[in-house]
Amino acid sequence: MQTGPGPCHFVIFGATGHLATTKLLPALYQLDAAGRLGEDLRLVAFARRDWRLEDWLQHLELVLQQHTGPGFDRAIYERFARRFDFVEGDLREPEAYRRLMDELGKPRMGACENIVFYLAVRPADFMDVVDNLNRAGINRKHGRHRIVVEKPFGEDIESARLLNTQLHKYFDEEQVYRIDHYLGKETVQNLFVFRFANTLIEPVWNRNFIDHVQITVAEEGGIGRRAGYYDRAGALRDMLQNHLMQLLTVVAMEPPASLDADALRDEKVKVLRSIRPIPVDAVNGHAFRAQYAAGTVGGREVPGYRDESDVRRESTTETFVAAKFYVDNWRWRGVPFYLRTGKRLARSMSLIGIRFRHPPQLLFHDACDRIDPNWILLSIQPAECMHIELHAKRPGLEIDTRVVRLNASYRHETEGPMEAYKTLLLDVIEGDRSLFIRFDEVEWAWRVVDPIVRQWAREPLLVHTYPAGTWGPEEANRLFDREDHAWRNDA
Repeated sequence: MQTGPGPCHFVIFGATGHLATTKLLPALYQLDAAGRLGEDLRLVAFARRDWRLEDWLQHLELVLQQHTGPGFDRAIYERFARRFDFVEGDLREPEAYRRLMDELGKPRMGACENIVFYLAVRPADFMDVVDNLNRAGINRKHGRHRIVVEKPFGEDIESARLLNTQLHKYFDEEQVYRIDHYLGKETVQNLFVFRFANTLIEPVWNRNFIDHVQITVAEEGGIGRRAGYYDRAGALRDMLQNHLMQLLTVVAMEPPASLDADALRDEKVKVLRSIRPIPVDAVNGHAFRAQYAAGTVGGREVPGYRDESDVRRESTTETFVAAKFYVDNWRWRGVPFYLRTGKRLARSMSLIGIRFRHPPQLLFHDACDRIDPNWILLSIQPAECMHIELHAKRPGLEIDTRVVRLNASYRHETEGPMEAYKTLLLDVIEGDRSLFIRFDEVEWAWRVVDPIVRQWAREPLLVHTYPAGTWGPEEANRLFDREDHAWRNDA
């Protein structure tokens, strides 16, 4: 946790972009409504629009009305709006940063040695912002400034190391907040409690009882207006290397010595270091990629990936990736972790599925394939819930079983969902780094997927397709270790 006063300014670069519009501004508004922003905290929107402050405030009001819905309150908005200033400028224009520094140095704001700089911009623009901030007089010698960067952090292990080196020229590691919004989701945070606060769960959370683990992040939507970024990144870099690998570490980590930020992240790094390296000649047995073709989603005909606006017609960028990993440590040796993510799938869903082994003696069925295994299912979205699937006797004269579901949900009907960015932005403001990613986590995650990146770069044309609106190609099932393994498409 931070020591000393909190930040006096919160600067949003790319303030009119998609991320700021849909996530950051609504989350900050909700924090203000909850009384969690300090009275002296000023918000500065930095964007290319040739606007005055009045123009920005009109835009802000429309954004909040659209993205907070019934939660929009005129009195709260007016209080929130008074926090704002607007600076017009291009990210690559040094003069714009001098205007920003002039705004930050206005007497009415007072002296400030603690500023949050949120880079809600393309990863390719990160260093332009950092270099220009330094030229304008912001560096590690000035107070406790914090810089927040979005994923992906680099495009491969070499670019990630280079970006980290450049960031560290101006900011210490303690000042860098690498954000992964999946770590802010309630179900993911609840997994820590579910595992480590329950004697019923933790003793069976190992290779002796668990058959395999599945992690799925499925998206019904396509790439939207992100073709410029997505066609260069693909599903492996955009989702699996960061979101899904982070979920894997939370499932597999050992109990930390404390809830201190570094204690938590130390255990996650141990998991990444324990993942069995994939030999280059075995990549196709451990990872699979595909690209969506035209199909039907929600009763609506949608184009294939190559027919999306601004996508190269010859593109072989993957929109679906499935991979298999093994964590070679005492707890998980031999347990496969199946990870899957894709766009234009049957529906949007994020799910962690823990499948348990069959009982050693099947007393109630003649054959193993006639009894369903036990599962723990942790749904991250759209519904935040936890379920345990067990067998119970079916009512009647015969001794037969059926699967019953125990609801382990933690949210009461009167409790609304918590937006992940709301949690993470408050942590940035309060200086709590527990849910943010340390660079060695980034580096080891890239080491895990780097053989896949390199092999696929050598085989750019070997990309399967799948109809939009399905659960992906059947060929992805070749990753399973056994015939009775199958993807869970429901929570």
